[in-house]
Amino acid sequence: MKKIIIGAVVAGIIIFICQTLSWTILDLHRSANQYTPKQTEILNFLGEQLTEDGQYLLPGTPPGATMEESQAMMKEAIGKPWAVIAYHRQMEDNMTSSIIRVLLVNIIMAGLFCWILSKIPRPSFSTVFLCSLFTGLIVFMNIPYTTHVFYQSFDLTASLIDAVAGWGLAGLWLGRLFSRQS
Repeated sequence: MKKIIIGAVVAGIIIFICQTLSWTILDLHRSANQYTPKQTEILNFLGEQLTEDGQYLLPGTPPGATMEESQAMMKEAIGKPWAVIAYHRQMEDNMTSSIIRVLLVNIIMAGLFCWILSKIPRPSFSTVFLCSLFTGLIVFMNIPYTTHVFYQSFDLTASLIDAVAGWGLAGLWLGRLFSRQS
């Protein structure tokens, strides 16, 4: 149990540091957060049009639309502009709580992975490292990639780097912790 807890905390922190560097100093996700000098006008317009927080796919069909109506809308939209808007009526200053939540989730995620590792009898360093890398790839393929398939995100490569670097570095450390040589 001690190995799982130590592994979870250290690996979670390693993944968190990689994510932090990716979003801050390395600025790998800039392409998903582009700047427009018309931001004030756009936000004012959205504020006049949207009455509640939500994510909007434009063009979209209203709730209850039939399959035929959805297909007709899709056919008409081909070749025209489209957007995904995540709209919030009010920005909040919640950076500290967000950072704490992400760190805790990373520790829990790493803890679940360490529990799985603890069930492998006498794993080698390379087994632990490859399992960690594969977990990073699973994490990447599950949300960033499958979301990209439908919504063409602009930071797909950055998300891949995040997953491989974070889980790869965590795997190097966990390989030493969990391998049969330790």
